Amino acid sequence: MDGTGRRRNPYELTDESPVYVISVAAQLSGLHPQTLRQYDRLGLVSPDRAAGRGRRYSARDIEQLRQVQQLSQDEGINLAGIKRIIELENQVAALKARVAELQGAVEGAAAARQQAEAAVHASYRRDLVPYQDVQQTSALVVWRPRRDQ
Repeated sequence: MDGTGRRRNPYELTDESPVYVISVAAQLSGLHPQTLRQYDRLGLVSPDRAAGRGRRYSARDIEQLRQVQQLSQDEGINLAGIKRIIELENQVAALKARVAELQGAVEGAAAARQQAEAAVHASYRRDLVPYQDVQQTSALVVWRPRRDQ
């Protein structure tokens, strides 16, 4: 099932679908197959495995391979640093998902509280007058009896 509660088509391809063998993934990423194997051993990119233990790369894996190559070649970051960057990016993504989940829970709780509050207000007796505090003043009123003539 997908996030909307509908059953997902098992033949539908997504960015997470592991469809590319190592030679095709190497060609698409512009890297040598041995480099892909090394990145897998180091944990930089973790492709799925087919039944015969062959690696199967997804479009997301290929994008990550390109990112690793760009960080290594253009930015001069070593592979250990790239692994740490990827770990931190994954942690940030997980935390963002958790924040979104908690925001949804808070909004749901706020809506439930408002409904409960509305139910309490609806149950008030209508023949009672709400009490309003009278403000104290220091005004002096002088009363003089009227003299009838």
